[in-house]
Amino acid sequence: MEPSSDSSPSDEVIKRAARLRVEINRANTLYYIENSPEIDDAQWDARMQELLSLEATYPELQTSDSPTQRIGSAPASGFEEVMHRLPMLSLGNVFDEAGLRNWYRRTLAFLEIDHASMVCELKIDGLAIAITYVNGVLDRAATRGDGIRGEDVTTNVRTIRSVPLKLSGDVPSDLELRGEVFLPKSKFASLNSEREQSGLPAYVNPRNSASGSLRQLDSTETAKRPLDMYFYSLGYIDNAVEPKSHSEALDAIKEWGGRVNKWTRNAETVEEVMTAIANASLIRDTLDYDIDGVVIKINSLALQKRLGYVGRDPRWAIAFKFPAERAETTLKAIHVNVGRTGALTPWAELEPVMVGGVTVGRATLHNKDEIARKDLREGDRVIVQRAGDVIPQIVSISSRNERNTQSAPFQFPETCPSCQAITIQSIDEAVTRCVNGACMAQFERLLQHFASRSAMDIEGLGERVAQDLPRLGFVSNIADLYRLHNRRDELLKVDKMGETRVDNLLQAIEASRSQSLPRLLFALGISGVGSESAEWIAHRFRNLTAIQKATEEELLAIDGIGPTIASTLCEYFALEQNQKLVEDLMKLGINPFDQTPKPADEHPVNGMLFVITGKLEIMSRAEAQNQIKELGGKVTSSVSKKTDYVVKGTDPGSKLDKAQQIGIHIIDEGQFRALIGKGVIPVD
Repeated sequence: MEPSSDSSPSDEVIKRAARLRVEINRANTLYYIENSPEIDDAQWDARMQELLSLEATYPELQTSDSPTQRIGSAPASGFEEVMHRLPMLSLGNVFDEAGLRNWYRRTLAFLEIDHASMVCELKIDGLAIAITYVNGVLDRAATRGDGIRGEDVTTNVRTIRSVPLKLSGDVPSDLELRGEVFLPKSKFASLNSEREQSGLPAYVNPRNSASGSLRQLDSTETAKRPLDMYFYSLGYIDNAVEPKSHSEALDAIKEWGGRVNKWTRNAETVEEVMTAIANASLIRDTLDYDIDGVVIKINSLALQKRLGYVGRDPRWAIAFKFPAERAETTLKAIHVNVGRTGALTPWAELEPVMVGGVTVGRATLHNKDEIARKDLREGDRVIVQRAGDVIPQIVSISSRNERNTQSAPFQFPETCPSCQAITIQSIDEAVTRCVNGACMAQFERLLQHFASRSAMDIEGLGERVAQDLPRLGFVSNIADLYRLHNRRDELLKVDKMGETRVDNLLQAIEASRSQSLPRLLFALGISGVGSESAEWIAHRFRNLTAIQKATEEELLAIDGIGPTIASTLCEYFALEQNQKLVEDLMKLGINPFDQTPKPADEHPVNGMLFVITGKLEIMSRAEAQNQIKELGGKVTSSVSKKTDYVVKGTDPGSKLDKAQQIGIHIIDEGQFRALIGKGVIPVD
């Protein structure tokens, strides 16, 4: 008699299902991780079919780490957004030995040491992913996203055979591992062949294929794609004992059952790193996955924590990018765009050509001086490369170029292509600018910038909508975005908008009201004010009104803010139209305060600048830095006349000498703790 789904499984069936899970998971580990299979495909298929049958009959037998969970599930309506517990940021790039030496020199100088061991790894051209394991079982997987927020792709990652659903051994109870998902080159051609047979467009390169596969809403489709993965680092880890080095971390990941790329090289000098890079370049074409460089990391995790981040890049790692691939094509036309700050930026329309696995149809030309220097003309045969394997640019005119008698130098426009206002070029910069503050093209670019993910994050306000809204009379300044809900019926009549798109846009605009002060300041598009400087300014003044009233002297007192930004910011808020914009935004309720805990105004640390040197005994350097920031102070890595106190720990470095030379107050850890805890100002 066949068992029914209403009956309970016998002990024998429970044991059999458990045994099958163990055997299949072991087979997957041996095949995908250790590359030494014990059973053939037919045996694997037979075990999987038996386990699928048992779990279908007795659903209670299905566990989260069952290999059947790789098959996929019903389509999802979309991906949920998740916050990374630790930033998942990008790497800075160098392109030659001189750049590498400069990075290593800066790193040692920051640490105030003479030497730091390094680890070299292949930079696989795939999709970064963060996978969380709870009690050893895969709990969640998320894409990098913007480094702070990613998308939940757990069901899709479960389908990747080289990703363990359950780790083994002494695994921390709460653990995040990071890695790179990719599509093997050997599988790429066959996948494209299948797509073409189905009438679908072919993928351009394996990376696009991996990205598209991982972001399928139907995970059963992802399961059909031969995705692969290597882990490359620890992310978050609970209170378990952490490894001391990156090398030890990779060994631990392997012991837990994670797949780590076998090509890693330890290096003690830049010369040894360059040898490793040369080796990686030699084997590049023999690998079954694309690589675009080598990642170099400081090996000590303690040193990594001390180094921290600068902007959106870790100081403790750098990517050495291989020379960009080049191709020859025809420069069909030169066009000029107008940016949000009025900058006229030329770009080249090219005859589409494959460069580094990507079809390139346009390239940046930077400015009019660059066009003149290279003597670029429409119709020329040119050499194109992807700078850093990302941004297409024209390197030079081809040696095989032949010009006809009609060929003439490109005439850069003397008036704005959008509003026909006069353009100017300052003596101290190469950029030509439109000086018309009412230029429509500038405003359209500003709208796009304001809505961008790193600014106010208004999904649905892309290039097309940013053009339509002002041209159709819906918005004449940024503040009008927050009045659009009153014109919903009119928006519904706009071509290709539709009820769903309109409502989603209005909801996204409404949600942006809760964005932080640094994001709003960055979103205003003030020339020179990036996301990082916006944070510094917001933390100092804490609200938009105070920022608007700030003087150049007050701005220059902020570490990291130079004369150009200070002057530009003051000039921006001095303009009547910008004053009205700020007033308008405030009336509409868009006036966020800085979200950093506000210090008591009377606390002496508020507004002070600290430098820490040496090792602290009672608290860690990170704890000291956080307490200073929470009280309104700031920590920098170098001593200057603006420094209020240098906190001296054991084994202080050269910062102590400089502080003594220029007369900066030096305090020990005890005095520092009294200052931040009780507000006791140290007495000389």
